[in-house]
Amino acid sequence: MSTYLVTGVAGFIASKTAEFFLKDGHTVVGVDNMNDYYDVRLKQHRLDSLKTESNFEFHQLDIESEPDLKKLFEQHRIEGVLNLGARAGVRYSLENPHVYMTTNAMGTLNLLECMRHHDVEKMVLASTSSLYAGQEMPFTEKLPVNTPISPYAASKKAAEVMGYSYHNLFDLDISVVRYFTVFGPCGRPDMSIFRFIKWIAEGTPMELFGDGTQSRDFTYVDDIARGTIAALKPIGYEIFNLGGGNNPISLNQIIQWIEESLGKKAIIENKPFHKADMKSTWADISKVDELLGWKPQVDIKEGVENCVQWYRENQSWLKDIKV
Repeated sequence: MSTYLVTGVAGFIASKTAEFFLKDGHTVVGVDNMNDYYDVRLKQHRLDSLKTESNFEFHQLDIESEPDLKKLFEQHRIEGVLNLGARAGVRYSLENPHVYMTTNAMGTLNLLECMRHHDVEKMVLASTSSLYAGQEMPFTEKLPVNTPISPYAASKKAAEVMGYSYHNLFDLDISVVRYFTVFGPCGRPDMSIFRFIKWIAEGTPMELFGDGTQSRDFTYVDDIARGTIAALKPIGYEIFNLGGGNNPISLNQIIQWIEESLGKKAIIENKPFHKADMKSTWADISKVDELLGWKPQVDIKEGVENCVQWYRENQSWLKDIKV
């Protein structure tokens, strides 16, 4: 059994990844700064479930603090780093771009420095499909992605190329995983599916930017966690798309499935399409299938129904969560 450092461990994807590691008997050293970008109760809810496992150790710290990370690397024999801690969200990055660079870029640099000084060879770096804005679909990993349209995407690009530099200079093994619209129970409240479920369940008018025909390659969080773990394979330096794979689904379809599952109709307020958003995402996943043997397994409609069920089970406290 191995010891893995998982950053952003109280986050949506990282907590699920840590859960799978723990079930397999590995030790997880989890770090998170527990910032209030969204309601901390959701983060604490995820963290509480992990803390029931004896092979989980939590440290509340920020990857922007290199001294704190150095102490952590000195205390543990870490086999691999899964850098899933990040500032996420396209629109908020326009309001507060500096924190995106300090966390997503400088935080990654701090981890890479600790790795090379403590003989840790492997990092899985979480990145984003937002880098593909303006490119031809389906999106392949060979596309240059040199025209990010938000500070969020730009900060992720910076992290990717810094990873390549450390692979080239110090022979670190780096797998970059570009996530495509991850969803699932206990997701982030600023993501569309969480918001749609809450608004429809409460009978609140819901904000829909654009006409709802825009589509996303939705990917269920369990599949994303499995793909993230698969990316620990020694590979050199590679970039992998983790997405639904030729399966973009419109927001209108998602809304319809939520309506059917809740037995309620949405009250829709259309708003102008945001220029920092993408009209559609569509992942080519042939590379990750070939090199890592990964494909998504969970049907998107089934995943939406799981989200609705989780919301119903936790509605007593989720009603107070701001979206």
